[in-house]
Amino acid sequence: MHGGSQTAVNWLNTPDGRPGWAEYFVNCGFDVYLVDQPQRGRSAWHPAHDNQLRNTSVQRVEKMFTAPEQFCLWPQAKHHSQWPGKGRKGDPVFDQFYASQVESVASDAITERNLQQSVAKLLDKIGPAILVTHSQSGSAGWAIADIRSLKVQAIIAIEPACPPIMEHEVFGGKMHLRWGVTHNAIEYSPPLKNATELKLIQEIESQGDDLSHCWLQVQPAHQLPNLANIPVLVLVSEASYHAAYDHCTVQWLRQAGVNVDFIRLKDLNIRGNGHMMMLEKNNIEIAGVVIKWLETHVI
Repeated sequence: MHGGSQTAVNWLNTPDGRPGWAEYFVNCGFDVYLVDQPQRGRSAWHPAHDNQLRNTSVQRVEKMFTAPEQFCLWPQAKHHSQWPGKGRKGDPVFDQFYASQVESVASDAITERNLQQSVAKLLDKIGPAILVTHSQSGSAGWAIADIRSLKVQAIIAIEPACPPIMEHEVFGGKMHLRWGVTHNAIEYSPPLKNATELKLIQEIESQGDDLSHCWLQVQPAHQLPNLANIPVLVLVSEASYHAAYDHCTVQWLRQAGVNVDFIRLKDLNIRGNGHMMMLEKNNIEIAGVVIKWLETHVI
């Protein structure tokens, strides 16, 4: 499942013409289903839905995805080196990538709900599967597992939508993912009638230089029972804006009783990647990290 402004094209090939993750996982023996989020790509938006749309500017793509090292909006951005090209408008690789960006529903909560419902129906047809989420679709991964826990064998969360509760200051620091890892209600134990019943506390000290101060639950923490028996991998690159805060999602999930492995690619000496790691120069090396984890935890 792709992220914001994207479609399933992300998984087919790279903007400079190399094989993508879909082909790699098929060659590894998997049946691969590529999902376009509802009202996007092959699942076209329809005016009857009356949902406001948004698009992504050239400048935002350059700053956040393809050339963050030239803007340094977050400390880790300076390490970015794996985009296949100059990363700026006018470069053929950038132009090919930007041509794949599409308008999408502005509300992340509506997108999450629609993706949860549609993928749940897909799992009812195809049987148990491994969910691979990226960015915006990350919150839907938890929501799908919440209502189809017996049909989710594992979740591979590639820089999932986060951090819990509050956005990073790069995005304005507004309320975000008020249910911790989702926009919409998810089942906690003891039950919650509303997300406002979550008792919250923010870390006084961060876990390291240039890392966000995480929001957590006050102990004893409400648990996520439907995710408790699903193996989870959260994977983050060295130079993405997610490098500053994906550990907060990991902490939230672990506190809520979820079995989570957290891999920072830089700890495996895989350096220089940004948020769109499945398209970058070493994309197949990173896919190999996913396979190695699956061999240990699922296959």
